[in-house]
Amino acid sequence: MNSDSDLQIAGDILEVPHLLQAPREHPATVAEFVGLARSIAADRAQWEHLVRYDATTRWYHRLRTGPGYEVWLLSWVPGQGSGLHDHGRSCGVLTVLDGELTERTERGTRVLGAGAQRVFAPGYAHDVVNDALEPAVSLHVYFPGLTEMPMHPESRLRSSAATGVPPLACTAPAAGGPADAVGS
Repeated sequence: MNSDSDLQIAGDILEVPHLLQAPREHPATVAEFVGLARSIAADRAQWEHLVRYDATTRWYHRLRTGPGYEVWLLSWVPGQGSGLHDHGRSCGVLTVLDGELTERTERGTRVLGAGAQRVFAPGYAHDVVNDALEPAVSLHVYFPGLTEMPMHPESRLRSSAATGVPPLACTAPAAGGPADAVGS
């Protein structure tokens, strides 16, 4: 006779190490980079004491590096912006930690509040600006590490919308999640 009480498990599955994958020391997929950004965002003690605000230029600080990636912390006082740019051959994850940022792309304008994330592929051009009345802080993960940030004329936002040509895709596979993937 079979019943729930007859069911027994022979041993502990956790005692079979060859069946378990070893945890990675560093992220390697788009989903893992998104997770890294979320875990840093959730741990304010890692970054809050480092933030500085500079009215003359955007402030930035490299928070962490790893094999093939780097993490940057940026602050934005009201009115500061990046200008229209892309990230060369790097993919990225942008996470708003505090405040509000506005992202302008060929596809339109989007307001990003604290906790919002954007995932983008190489060649994805955007302009990020603090249009709010309060300062903002953002976290940027680039993989591979950022080696260039080509600037584009603002007119590209208007003319590229008509072409509809998407940028290149990231090579790491994306896993489901609430991060907003663009350019792939």
